Amino acid sequence: MVNVERHARHLLLPEVGIEGQRRIQQASVLIIGAGGLGSPVAMYLAAAGVGRIGLVDDDKVDLSNLQRQLLHGTKDVGRPKVASAQETLLGIDPDVRVEIHHTRLSPDNALALMDAGWDIVVDGTDNLPTRYLIDDACTLLGLPWVYGSVFRFEGQVTLFGHEGGPRYRDLYPVAPPPGAVQGCNEAGVLGVLPGLVGTLQATEVLKTIIGLGPSLSGRLLVIDTMDMAFRHLNFEADPSRPAITDLSAAAAMVNDPAWCIPRLSDQKAQQSNMAGTTRDIMMQSVDMTQFLARRTDGWAPFILDVRSNEEFAAARVASCGLQVPHTDVLSELANLPAEGDIVVHCRSGMRSQMAIMALIQAGVDAARLYNLDGGIQAWSMAKPDEIIP
Repeated sequence: MVNVERHARHLLLPEVGIEGQRRIQQASVLIIGAGGLGSPVAMYLAAAGVGRIGLVDDDKVDLSNLQRQLLHGTKDVGRPKVASAQETLLGIDPDVRVEIHHTRLSPDNALALMDAGWDIVVDGTDNLPTRYLIDDACTLLGLPWVYGSVFRFEGQVTLFGHEGGPRYRDLYPVAPPPGAVQGCNEAGVLGVLPGLVGTLQATEVLKTIIGLGPSLSGRLLVIDTMDMAFRHLNFEADPSRPAITDLSAAAAMVNDPAWCIPRLSDQKAQQSNMAGTTRDIMMQSVDMTQFLARRTDGWAPFILDVRSNEEFAAARVASCGLQVPHTDVLSELANLPAEGDIVVHCRSGMRSQMAIMALIQAGVDAARLYNLDGGIQAWSMAKPDEIIP
């Protein structure tokens, strides 16, 4: 029975009403990760009245988590995150059924954990191999899943596998080599950003449960909190993509020591413990230190500026080969070199990521493309004499 007083504000919405709230109450949602993203997702789904919530996480609460992982408090330091999370969620609504699994999602347990009557899966993880594992397992089980990632001041959200829609491997067919993607343990993350991204993930979950549209299926929402800008990148299912018949491909990534996915609680020396916070951009990146070192060794990539015309007129890199706003980058394909590396930059690094994804989808070899971390801001700090005002 629906608790009318508790969910009165939902019942007032014609798009939700009593029937929509019943669907929420009957829904089962599995959340992989009880960290930065899993915290707001789980809390808002519990508050919304989702009847059954599952949590999978093998880590323990660390003091460094508390900047963004609001499922946990100071008193919980040292406790398993799933235990702390369960206590918090039951404090929000004791009628919610909270199932906890103090384990890391792996190729050995993924299908068993995810094939347990769940309606939708939520990604709150922090590494690429696990995301491929989630996608492949959900593909085999026919489950939709809501993706989210955060890095520094930027975030991403989308919905995979909904009603036959595209999946993670359609957006990111090939993973970058291990070490090419910088994580938040190296670059940091604004504490409120996981709250924003996780809340958007929870919103997408509730819309999917109730049947409200349009969804983010086929649309990657990219968030830049520095500019407070929200943009979309459209993507489609790739009919030529090899079918997923087992978890062997994901298992190869998970078990590859080059990816180095240790328990976060064992990384004290690095002071990381950044569950739910990693940049998940399937492309090569280069920061200014690396760029300058390689350039000294003879690297001479083509420089593509994807900022606006107004930004380019105000300041530009002297060696820029082409400038085009990121939304129009495909119109200038013919003006890009047919061979050689291309370094793409914007103001800080978000629009250049979107431009690179569009170029990869248009057939440009991903091995030739590099996103410049920090964009022209990093360039102007490292080499101000190379910036033309």
